[in-house]
Amino acid sequence: MAAPPTTWTIPEQSSAIRGLRFGLSPNCLKHRHHNVVLLTSILLRYQERSQWVSRHSPQMMYNTATRPPEIPPDVKTSVPSHTPTWVHEPGNESRAKATWLGHASYLLELPSPPGAARGPRIIFDPVFSERCSPSQFIGPSRYTGIYFLTIVSSNIEKTIDVPCNVNDIPAVDIIVLSHNHYDHTDLPTLQTLLENAAGSTTPHIFVSLNNAKHLSDALNLSPDRVHDLDWWDERVIRLGIPSKNQSNSDSHEKTVEARVRLTCTPSQHTSGRKGYDRWNSLWGAWVVEELLPPSSPGNTWEDVGRKAYFAGDTGYRTVRNEEDEDTAEVCPAFRMVGERFGGVDVALLPIGAYAPRSMWSNLHASPGDAVRIMTDVRATRALAMHWGTWVLTSEPVLEPPILLRQECEKAGIAEDAFLVPALGETVLF
Repeated sequence: MAAPPTTWTIPEQSSAIRGLRFGLSPNCLKHRHHNVVLLTSILLRYQERSQWVSRHSPQMMYNTATRPPEIPPDVKTSVPSHTPTWVHEPGNESRAKATWLGHASYLLELPSPPGAARGPRIIFDPVFSERCSPSQFIGPSRYTGIYFLTIVSSNIEKTIDVPCNVNDIPAVDIIVLSHNHYDHTDLPTLQTLLENAAGSTTPHIFVSLNNAKHLSDALNLSPDRVHDLDWWDERVIRLGIPSKNQSNSDSHEKTVEARVRLTCTPSQHTSGRKGYDRWNSLWGAWVVEELLPPSSPGNTWEDVGRKAYFAGDTGYRTVRNEEDEDTAEVCPAFRMVGERFGGVDVALLPIGAYAPRSMWSNLHASPGDAVRIMTDVRATRALAMHWGTWVLTSEPVLEPPILLRQECEKAGIAEDAFLVPALGETVLF
């Protein structure tokens, strides 16, 4: 019997208390979410807003906002662009693949189940708008990238060749969002992805705690299509993947069953979209596990195939003014992930928006931090993200990949183990 064409979740036992919501979660303190759960205590990893402002002179903050680093004239060649490859080439059906779509957006496709035309597709933090702000008239503008066709502005001439736009994205089964900042949760992009799925199975959206209602209201979705998870909550998603024989009118097998397990894990960041709602919702990283079909009838879907880790937006440590970075205490969340999952095949890790360190280290990982996160989560390979799209902080635009190579060399990590993909490039693993 064919698997059902619709997608739904199967509740499983979780280490977090299921059903808790904002103000009741174990990860709440004084009705605000804080960073890492370490046993029963909460470790505050970032600076309070008052602390953050007091440690940085108004002049530094003004300079960061009004004198951003220049866009180099060779950005078109320094941040190369590829046309994405959506279809598995013959012989690669048993491999997973990840395609970088700019900033923190990745399209992950797991291996194709036997008899399926493709594998389960998960898109992370899809953002195709020109500006990551409440309005497309203000805020940072892309200097590379993939544009939303309906809101392209006159400055598109300064961008690189566009590898694709949001309407080119193939049908996805799952949308995963790390947190609600505008450079990670883009309502116009999400609306277009959902509209393009009309007539087929509408993808489910998975978010961290207290984000579901905002999204279901903003996108006019039924609440049962948007799922918010606490840290360490997990869901198993049962999918009906199109069959290779779907075009054969004589075939009764229209879909092939596949299962994916998603787990929301801790990270060191914050949340907020309106200035006054900081910490009102949770943020997190995500682990995706491919669940393999039972080897014989009556067995359960317990064996795990490929595993991927998506860090979203995160810091690794908090570096105070004039503090030696290597002596700063690190966030334990990533080592906890490595221990819990026994390593992952690939980690999608941020490498940009980190300078000055005393200002941004508590929220954004540097290339050196990314190398250490790769080690902590026990990733076999890592792919870079969160750079090469918008000027958000003060480091030189092309610096992150250069520092990453240096940090990998110092750590003894092979160059092909931590890659910096081109825009639109697909990496198999």
